[in-house]
Amino acid sequence: MFFKGTKTRTAREIAESFDSIGGQVNAFTSKEYTCYYAKVLDTHANFALEVLADMFFHSTFVEEEMDKEKKVVFEEIKMYEDTPDDIVHDLLSKAVYEKHPLGYPILGTEETLESFTSDTLKQYMHDFYTPENVVVSIAGNVSESFIKDVEKYFGSYEGGKRKAATIPPQFHASRISRKKDTEQAHLCIGFEGLKVGHEDIYSLIVLNNILGGSMSSRLFQEVREQRGLAYSIFSYHSAYQDSGIVTIYGGTGAKQLDLLFETIQETLEKLKQEGITEKELNNSKEQLKGSLMLSLESTNSRMSRNGKNELLLGRHRSLDEIVEQIDQVTKESVDQLAHTIFNDQYSIALISPDGELPKNM
Repeated sequence: MFFKGTKTRTAREIAESFDSIGGQVNAFTSKEYTCYYAKVLDTHANFALEVLADMFFHSTFVEEEMDKEKKVVFEEIKMYEDTPDDIVHDLLSKAVYEKHPLGYPILGTEETLESFTSDTLKQYMHDFYTPENVVVSIAGNVSESFIKDVEKYFGSYEGGKRKAATIPPQFHASRISRKKDTEQAHLCIGFEGLKVGHEDIYSLIVLNNILGGSMSSRLFQEVREQRGLAYSIFSYHSAYQDSGIVTIYGGTGAKQLDLLFETIQETLEKLKQEGITEKELNNSKEQLKGSLMLSLESTNSRMSRNGKNELLLGRHRSLDEIVEQIDQVTKESVDQLAHTIFNDQYSIALISPDGELPKNM
């Protein structure tokens, strides 16, 4: 609704403001935060800041626009339902976190969306869009005068004093399956991971990269290259303020689902029994550092990373600090984590033509 008009700009004028300078304006939402951002040439930075501040402080949330935006999100939810390889990850979150907020889909549901009104959003903003909950992150060629403009627009920012109630999530080892008319079966396996800022987080990042984070990873090589069981096979770690999940995803023909699961289990067991190799450790470290360096070429990436660190960790992490922590990861720490994380307490989410979980799961 920030894009639907302010006291001085219509929705069309907001869009034209950025189109006219060759810029971009957008937003994205994660499980724990929302980011509103603009990307423009440095010569237009002050203008972009003024428009974003106008959207942030003076959006009108007109009920008529609210009703139209609901319809748009309804269609987005329907579109999302047509992508089972995406839905299955939401199902896994539901299996792991059940009724905790982390278990709900970011888009919401048609039922919850229908209940929202203009007053609902205004009250939510007043309660939770408070100075202590907001970070302004800037990356690019900006001057000291631009920083003063940020202070001008946001320095006197006031809001409510209410903070979001944080309920520590509990990891649940459960199973969820859904029947859907698909060509493939889509499988997610979730293990309890580490929260943001955990002392072993970089050991886990290295472990995940070796397991399923790249084309040379064990899962990719064994499942796809050696056995041809899946086109898409990977793993990733989601770190939240109080929790984390290590997820393994694979999509395969329904008749091969048993074999895919067995192959994943065999790969995990071998990883635990034999540990990683020094070559895997060194290659993974270099890959992670290389990806980090390349990401510095993107102001979007810098803006997002700096803002997230400040919001969730309460501080900025320098490039040197991150590289040092990656370098400090040892084979022993990775092997120990593999034993700790890949245990028998895991959750499964499945979308398949028959919606039935194989007996070996």
